[in-house]
This record gives sequence, structure tokens and C-alpha cells, in this order.
Amino acid sequence: MSKIAVIGGGSWATALTKILSENGAQVGWWLRHKEDVQHLLRTRHNARYLSSVAFDLDKVLPSSDLEEVVEAAEWVVLAVPAAFVQNALEKLDRDDLKHKRVISAIKGMIPSKNVLVTDYVAERFRLPHERLGIVAGPCHAEEVALEKQSYLTIGAWDMALAEDFCQLLRNRYVKASPMLDLDGIEYCAVMKNIIALTCGIAHGLGYGDNFQAVLVSNAVQEIRRFVHAVNPQPRDLSASAYLGDLLVTAYSQFSRNRTFGSMIGRGYSVKSAQLEMNMVAEGYYAVKSIHELNKKLLVNMPIALAAYRILYEKVAPAVEIELLKEKFR
Repeated sequence: MSKIAVIGGGSWATALTKILSENGAQVGWWLRHKEDVQHLLRTRHNARYLSSVAFDLDKVLPSSDLEEVVEAAEWVVLAVPAAFVQNALEKLDRDDLKHKRVISAIKGMIPSKNVLVTDYVAERFRLPHERLGIVAGPCHAEEVALEKQSYLTIGAWDMALAEDFCQLLRNRYVKASPMLDLDGIEYCAVMKNIIALTCGIAHGLGYGDNFQAVLVSNAVQEIRRFVHAVNPQPRDLSASAYLGDLLVTAYSQFSRNRTFGSMIGRGYSVKSAQLEMNMVAEGYYAVKSIHELNKKLLVNMPIALAAYRILYEKVAPAVEIELLKEKFR
């Protein structure tokens, strides 16, 4: 029986715990709040996210003791928002992940450092990149909870690691495929949240499907330019790990980044949108990280720049999207 630590109590952590435990793994599930742990032990449900999912407590071991959960595991799955990764892992010593294989289920960057989550983990815990992987979509946690057909890609530098984790995920409604592109998949996952957020802003302003299709088409080109600049290697960005993840995040009703953007487009302030959502839109933090990173790369990224100006320079969304649409073809 595989022993897996899932770090985080949100919807994606809940969905992954469901998949892994129902596939026969023993999952130590770390949740920050002791009351959430007690609720799970009492009711078998996560009180805050995907509350319809019931867990087998013979296979799922909820705990608020991070060191205990990590120590017992062979695999560590990180599923907290990128902005909170440093805080969540601060109690761990540098050697606590030494013999673990670590999978990031996070689609964001460490805001204070402007680095990928896997790069931060590799540096912080002195892990070789060959022991790291990332879960890519297209996949929403809400549809996993409903057991709708879903597809996942595990990106890694080591094909054996990627395939081993795919085996832990595969079931009748989840197909999982390995891919040797850790950095490219992770950067694309960051970028697609920015694009989805911008799509949401346009939707909130009243732009329709025609404009959004053009926005997403231009976004594919923007992502291609950026990823080639930051990590040049041959890759097919029409694959589902890249384009599929972008499309589902840009169009889906379950996309928190699109929802956040739509609220901004309708006139919400950033703070009021965050408070009302009660979930983290990774794209908000990613916009600033990518903007800072691109100061050195100087890639032509009009969509990411428009999102930055709206969110951080407080340019009126209507004005910025009006300027942006003139750059599209």
C-alpha cells in the first residue's frame, strides 16, 4: 500500500485525497485547522470544500501535525495556494523531504521570490529535480468530486516518477499520462490562470464569446513566446496538459480565476472580490510574479501586462481591455 501525504485542505487537495484513497493508497491528510480535522473524523466530510465527498477513515488519516503526516509518507503532494507554501512548510527541517518524492498540485509561483513552486521546494529542501513532479489538468476538482471523466498529466524530469504517480491516480473516471516537461507544464499552468482571469474581466465588462475566442487564441501565442524564453525546448503546446488546461480554466463555470476576473470586470475591488470568493485565485499573485520575471526576459505579453495594470496599477478594466483589443488580430 502506497503511503501519501496530502498537504492542504482546499478543493483540489480534497479531490486528490478522494482519488488516491479510493485507489487503495493510505493518505495522511494535513489540514491547518484542528476543527477541520475533528469535523472529518466525526463526519467523514471536509466541512469547507467538496463537502459531498465521504472519506473512508481506514484509508484517510486527517491531522494538523505536519511533521507526523510527512514522516509517515513515501510521497508528498503539495496542494496549498502558492502564496502560502512557505508558511505551510516552515516547520519542516531541510532533511524532512530527503527520501520523499514530491508532487506539486499548485498552479502558481512563490510571490516573494517569483519562482516556481518546484524550484522553491528543490532549493529549500535540497531535493534533486528528479524527485519532483507536477499535476496538470485539464481538470477541475468539482468534476472529480462528481466522478466526471477527467484527464491529468504528471510532468516530471524523471519518467519513472511520473508513471508511478500516474498509476496511483488512474481509475474508471481519471486517465493520467506522464510527460517529461516539468518546467514547461508548470509555467503554462501559471500563465493559464492569468489568461483565465483576463477572460473573466472581459466577461464582467460584457464582452462575448467572439472576443473571448480571440483573446484565448492570442493567449496561446503569448504563452508560447514566454515559455520558449524562460525554458526553451521542443514542446507541443496543443497537448491537453497545456492547451486543454488553458481552455478549461478560461471557460469553465468552476474556474476561480475566471470568476475572480469577472468580479473585477463588474466593478469589485481586489479585496472585496477575494473576500466574497473565500477561495484563492492563483492568477492574482501570478500576474505580479510574471510581470517581475518579464522585466528581464522582455517578452511581448500584452494580456499579462493588461492584467497587471488592472490589478496592481488600478487602471480601469474598461480602459485597459479597450486598449488590449486593438492589439489582437
